[in-house]
Amino acid sequence: MFKKIAGLLLAALIIPSVFAAEDVPADVSAAIIAKLKEARPDMQFGGVEPSPIEGLYMVRINGTQFLYASADGEYVISGDMYQSRPGMFVPVKDLAAAKMRQQMMSTVAEEDMIIFPAVDQPRSYLYVFTDVDCGYCRKLHLESVPELNMAGVEVRYLAYPRAGIGSKSFKKIASAWCADDKQSALTALKNNQPVPENICEDNPVAAQFELGQKIGVNGTPALVLEDGTLIPGYRPAPELLAIMGLN
Repeated sequence: MFKKIAGLLLAALIIPSVFAAEDVPADVSAAIIAKLKEARPDMQFGGVEPSPIEGLYMVRINGTQFLYASADGEYVISGDMYQSRPGMFVPVKDLAAAKMRQQMMSTVAEEDMIIFPAVDQPRSYLYVFTDVDCGYCRKLHLESVPELNMAGVEVRYLAYPRAGIGSKSFKKIASAWCADDKQSALTALKNNQPVPENICEDNPVAAQFELGQKIGVNGTPALVLEDGTLIPGYRPAPELLAIMGLN
């Protein structure tokens, strides 16, 4: 079901970022690290990677954070850099995570998702981590999803019961995933209508909840684009179509 995920989660720790570290000349990397260590010997400096701006490099510090440094390490910028995209700013440091996220999402079997297909010719797809007791999840499902489907976007739902495994929300959403007509059951729950409780063996809800946590989901709805970009929270369909370049 999710047999490849464990391996990919391990691989995510060693996969180089989309700005491959090996593209940085060794002498440049060494000069930057030496200068930074001279200034801040208390910090732990990791790899040096190219940034999207020529002559500016990303330097990993203390394991999970980044600085931006000039080629000689003399000038340093601390803070987030963003890439401008239609409808949103994307943190540059998230681009590497997006690639890993894309790879992990690709391992989820279609039969383990509840899919609302595109009308006519599919143009794109959108992953949605959802909870049936979340107000904005209901709003997305009832207002945005039909419009996205009409515009050629296939919506692929994954379960993310925010209250945790074994909660009432878990039992509700698992019952949708175990229903004979999954689409109708999920839509009924989104309309605050009850469905018969049916927690089938080997349902994928717990695995999808864990996957969501691994890729950075901390609330619902959480949307994942084809390229792995994570968009937290509700967005109306026209805004999503603009972000996806489909407007």
